This record gives sequence, structure tokens and C-alpha cells, in this order.
Amino acid sequence: MREQLLAYFDAFPPPLAVFLVAMLPIFELRGAIPAGYAMGMTNTYLIYALAVAGNFVPVIPIITLLGPAERFLRRWKFFDRFFDWLFKRTVSRSNLIKKYESLGLILFVAIPAPVTGAWTGAVAAYLFKLPLRMAVPCIILGILIAGVVVTLVSLGVVTLWH
Repeated sequence: MREQLLAYFDAFPPPLAVFLVAMLPIFELRGAIPAGYAMGMTNTYLIYALAVAGNFVPVIPIITLLGPAERFLRRWKFFDRFFDWLFKRTVSRSNLIKKYESLGLILFVAIPAPVTGAWTGAVAAYLFKLPLRMAVPCIILGILIAGVVVTLVSLGVVTLWH
């Protein structure tokens, strides 16, 4: 899958590709930072900044537009089932947020593991009705921490390859 993703984004300049990959659900900056190195980028700070910025882009639209989109799309059975699945899955994986609220949201986004990250954190912020003024800084801090972790791991892997 990594090769297919890199092949698709090969048409873009590497900095733009890093930014765009970071915007994607599932991949987010966990995929964008290693992709930056795989595409030959060497400036760690630039890769980090582009990945963090790209990962943040969908956060505010998700938190603010998910409600209206949900209400509109639930008219159709397919979307009704999709939202049921998405929300059930998000709630089942967000014990940290339920227990610790803002600190939990930071940790939830910061842990670079599958089904955590800015996209799921933004959905959880919507579901738990966290105010935007609280959710956004928590998600940003979580993205920044995740970026550091993924960068350090990626640098370790890059060093091993050389």
C-alpha cells in the first residue's frame, strides 16, 4: 500500500505530497513524515512542519461541519448505517477522552497508532460536544506530539537504512 500511495503522489513535488498525505484519514502525519523521507526530502523541520500543517487542515471542518452533514445525510439508509458505525467505533476507542477530557483528547491524538489521530480526535470532539475553543488546541498539541514521535522513529529508521 505504501508503494501505491507513493506512486500516486509521485506526480506532486515532495513538499506538496507530504502536506497532502498528512490531510488524508488513516495516513495522516504517520504516513506523511515517512513518505517525505522516502521521497528523498532531507530537511526534517520542513517535513515535520508540512505534515503537522496538513494534518490540521481537516480538523475544524470536521468538528464544525460533521453535525450538519450528519443530519442531512442520515436521510439515506447507507449514510445512516455509516454514521452509526463511525460513531460507535469512535466512542469505543475514546476511553481516554471520556475519562480525562482535554488531556485525554491530547493523548488520543498524540498516540501514533491506528484509529487514533486528528481525524478521529475531531470526530470524538464532535461526539462528546467539546467546545471548539477547547478541542482545537488539544488536537493541535496532540498533532505536534505525534509529529515528534513519528519524526524520531522515522529518523531512526532512516539512520538504520544508511
